[in-house]
Amino acid sequence: MPKIVVPYERRKVVSDAAVRIMARTGIEGASLRNLATETGLSIGAIRHYFESHDELMVSTMRELGRRIRHRVTTRSDRLLAADLTSPDVVADLLAELLPLGPEHREDMAAWLAFVAAARTQPAFQLVAEEHHEQTLRLIARILEEATDRGGLPAGLDLGIECFRLSALLDGLTLQAVLRPQAATSGLLMDVLRRNTRSLAAPSGS
Repeated sequence: MPKIVVPYERRKVVSDAAVRIMARTGIEGASLRNLATETGLSIGAIRHYFESHDELMVSTMRELGRRIRHRVTTRSDRLLAADLTSPDVVADLLAELLPLGPEHREDMAAWLAFVAAARTQPAFQLVAEEHHEQTLRLIARILEEATDRGGLPAGLDLGIECFRLSALLDGLTLQAVLRPQAATSGLLMDVLRRNTRSLAAPSGS
């Protein structure tokens, strides 16, 4: 009986391969030839599931952004239903956006390659902006819930604090990808926790 190929699953195989290649060699390495080698598929088979190489790469970027955000959403849904009464829990949630393990570091290395390319490629820029806005909304949700439950003080300027935490996460991610030996998981978490604890500190302290 012939094997049934599910288009979504085959597209995901190709996109996952693109992420692995980009983490190793940057966006330029994700050629159709290299993707064929990485997946064991023919170039013709890959073309069957994507209209063009550009469409393949934009699809990969969207899927990667969803995967990054999904980690936080899945964990936050569980923690928001249980306990969000301290700044350290806020940090633990936001840590899902950091490359603390090998798989996360691979994803974020590929994401940074996409973001760098977005400076000159409008299709990538659109996806990057969408991801940024959705990430800000996710951070805002966490801060709002923590405030409602007493984990953070009332009166925070959520717009400013969301932007500050987003910038911090971007900077820590860049350090972790470029300098993994120095920017250890422990150091990343220490910096993140120090910042979320500062949100709970009395004004002027």
